[in-house]
Amino acid sequence: MRKRLLAASTAGVLAAGALTAVAPWQSQAAPPGEKSVTATLFERPFASVAKECTDTLGPAGYGYVEVSPATEHIQGDQWWTSYQPVSYKIDGRLGSRADFESMVKTCDEAGVKVVADAVINHMSSGSGTGTGGTAYSKYDYPGTYQDSDFHGCRKDISDYGNRENVQTCELVGLADLDTGSETVQSKIAKYLDDLRSMGVAGFRIDAAKHMAAKDIEGIKSKMTQDPGFWVSEVIYGAGEAVQPDEYTGIGDVDEFRYGHHVKSAFQGGDLGGLQNIGDGKLGSGSARAFVDNWDTERNGSTLTYKDGATYTLANVFLLAHPYGSPNVYSGYEFSSNDAGPPSGDTGWTNTHAKPQITGMVGFRNAVGDAELGDWWSEGAAVAFSRGDKGFVAVNNGEGELAKSFKTSLPAGSYCNVASGESGDCAEKVEVSGDGTAELKVPGKGAVALHVGAKA
Repeated sequence: MRKRLLAASTAGVLAAGALTAVAPWQSQAAPPGEKSVTATLFERPFASVAKECTDTLGPAGYGYVEVSPATEHIQGDQWWTSYQPVSYKIDGRLGSRADFESMVKTCDEAGVKVVADAVINHMSSGSGTGTGGTAYSKYDYPGTYQDSDFHGCRKDISDYGNRENVQTCELVGLADLDTGSETVQSKIAKYLDDLRSMGVAGFRIDAAKHMAAKDIEGIKSKMTQDPGFWVSEVIYGAGEAVQPDEYTGIGDVDEFRYGHHVKSAFQGGDLGGLQNIGDGKLGSGSARAFVDNWDTERNGSTLTYKDGATYTLANVFLLAHPYGSPNVYSGYEFSSNDAGPPSGDTGWTNTHAKPQITGMVGFRNAVGDAELGDWWSEGAAVAFSRGDKGFVAVNNGEGELAKSFKTSLPAGSYCNVASGESGDCAEKVEVSGDGTAELKVPGKGAVALHVGAKA
């Protein structure tokens, strides 16, 4: 994945003359260059995302920020209203077209590229007036779609073992677009082209599982802009008719099994099995790995911010281990699963800004594709090197872990970038000439060293 570079990321890249011509349908995988970490700022207003790019994401070294859907959508306070579009105007709860354009420009200036969450499988489940003033009814969206643009199966999906049922019937009552139609494909392509023209680097394709892979390829082929980076949301289900690996020819795929595995290991008290976490999953070159997202934090299948220090350590591990392209999820506190985002500056989890996490973004950038080595594990603790560029020890136990660890780092004095302390090199660690380091890793804590953070 990290070897297959994008043709271009943003308008800024295009202006620099760096565009490489590719066929519109060509698979485009991981974010290019040395900054491959994505932060998903779920339901953050575009103006707030822009501020985070300037204040946190850019300085920390994040390469990408994924933002929630920008399209006009149904009205309501619940988070999922963003996922019921009624037109392709950029005019929703998170901000206007001007807000969106300003965010992309500001983030780009901070060195962070924007990935847009694109809802193209369906429209709304009912009737009303959208957030941008568009009057609509199910199957009739003036200026966008009419009845003939939707699949004929007008009932909910009932059999995930039946491909046609999954991909032509309705997901929780949402009007299911006939994405095999060239007319529909062209309208979606025009919308995506519009986002690309504003400098968006690529897309997260919502509910990709409910569209045939060839339909998505058809959409890409009709784009006039280079399609950019694509990652498809395809939730794995044992024995289901539609499987994640069908979509790897389009781009990357969200690997939901990763978060399930991490939860089992961190809550089960044995981190040893995480060494080969990619076994039985998508290949590392096609997978976007994450501890949780807005669906899994609500259905209980993964760790969440409510797991406190264990959740933070799981994200440290995500950024330290070489499997997949890491996506740090940062949402908001909630007590009701339907609750929408905060209206102000409080209530956000700010996972992306925690010192342990920002330190590990720098770690990921420094170690790149360096191989996993020097593996050690014992119960709730694990340690490993990333070639001769980095070393990490994670202690999910309650008590301190005091041990002499073998690393592959050059001798020297290093900063613990996972100490959780703000400021420059709050905690120093010495690595001897033979590569050993005497560490005291606190309970529910970590030590992470890399060649880009020498004391």
